[in-house]
Amino acid sequence: MRKKLIAANWKMHKTPKGAHAFVHEFLPLVAGHDRDEIVLCAPFVDLATTVEAVKGSGVLVGAQNVHWAHEGAFTGEISAHMLEAVGVTHVIIGHSERRQYCAETDDTVNRRLEAALAAGLTPIVCVGEVLEEREAGLTDDVLRRQCTRAFSGISAKKAEKMTVAYEPVWAIGTGKTATPQIAASAHAVIRGEAEEAFGAEFAEGLRILYGGSMKPDNAKALMSEVEIDGGLVGGASLDAKSFAAIVKY
Repeated sequence: MRKKLIAANWKMHKTPKGAHAFVHEFLPLVAGHDRDEIVLCAPFVDLATTVEAVKGSGVLVGAQNVHWAHEGAFTGEISAHMLEAVGVTHVIIGHSERRQYCAETDDTVNRRLEAALAAGLTPIVCVGEVLEEREAGLTDDVLRRQCTRAFSGISAKKAEKMTVAYEPVWAIGTGKTATPQIAASAHAVIRGEAEEAFGAEFAEGLRILYGGSMKPDNAKALMSEVEIDGGLVGGASLDAKSFAAIVKY
């Protein structure tokens, strides 16, 4: 059985003070919950505060992006070893908003993934189609392309910690949600690509999360699908009670 991973993506929200307040409220709500892996993906400026606040709780902390270089003249960027140094264990790579607004490509996703894995981080690699691609019947093609290029040149041994998140872009921040069946079908395509790249055993163990307007009222139906191994939660993760309700679905 694959242990589910439920990750909060705070995006560009919360100061360190706000992050500390969230953790202070959230931890008692999920105390003793060890069924799932819980990760809080915070903005860079909140990471040290969040890592300190969750100590001893079992809740983990992730970043929202990472650069592929170890160090260098990359003003404004953060490397994997910097994240590791402050206690971060996970990192989101290739989120659709970075693809849309920050010139992220399948190739840069691949480079970031390699760097994160080399540093021992757990990458959450995001893939997913936009509305026009879904309406044109291109969802499977898009997922295959994104996965093929993201996984390129990476061995199954190196990719051991990798997690993938299916994010239908048309469902992010829109209030629309893929039905559990639509999500499960997309996850099956992703698992098939993982099998082709890394082998059947790896694909069977790969956790594939759903990320597209997951909320307390739809979390149970989504998580009940065999192919859905957790969630990457955006807006509903900003409130401690809301995110706790998803975790405890």
